[in-house]
Amino acid sequence: MAEVTTGNEVPQNMTIYINNLNEKIKLEELKKSLHAVFSQFGKILEVQAYKTLKHKGQAWVVFEGVSSATNALRQMQGFPFYDKPMRIQYAKTKSDVIAKADGSFVPRERRKRHEDKGKKKKEQHDANQAGMGLNPAYAGAYGAMPPLSQIPYPGGVKSMVPEAPAPPNNILMVETKPGIAFVEYGDEMQSTAAMQALQGFKITQQNPMLITYAKK
Repeated sequence: MAEVTTGNEVPQNMTIYINNLNEKIKLEELKKSLHAVFSQFGKILEVQAYKTLKHKGQAWVVFEGVSSATNALRQMQGFPFYDKPMRIQYAKTKSDVIAKADGSFVPRERRKRHEDKGKKKKEQHDANQAGMGLNPAYAGAYGAMPPLSQIPYPGGVKSMVPEAPAPPNNILMVETKPGIAFVEYGDEMQSTAAMQALQGFKITQQNPMLITYAKK
């Protein structure tokens, strides 16, 4: 494999950035495989990869020393990894784990605001469920489960379903999971009203509906 000239754009550091990775590989398998491949060059502190569309096909490997990162970059450049040649360079920014170790870590305000927003949304979601007598921990036990309101019931039972405050925007049946459906409403108020109206409604004598909010 040919060595690369890193140039002066990015200084040598303990983190290498890898792209052109096979996007079909599951995230956890990708991280474990990268760790196994690169651990021969030295101790690895962290392997980072993300599910987001923006970061697909990319990963970061954080070594304990610069020499390990340099050797890995030079020797693994172009290495066929899951049928695709890896493209490797030094990372442009210092990883959090390194920054925390050398005392230069500064919280990223944008990420902090995003986490705070997500935490508040979850707390509100749990509070809504608790108010309706539902266990927040149950939500999504079988995957993302949105409110149920219209299902093609056998025997003409559909006519017995109470009218929801507003018709749903979309209904998705899950072929691989019989008995589960996804129902999307225009806003949270409509979905909450439908859930309250239909919670426990018996499709048959033995099949009451169990309704929760979907995971986002």
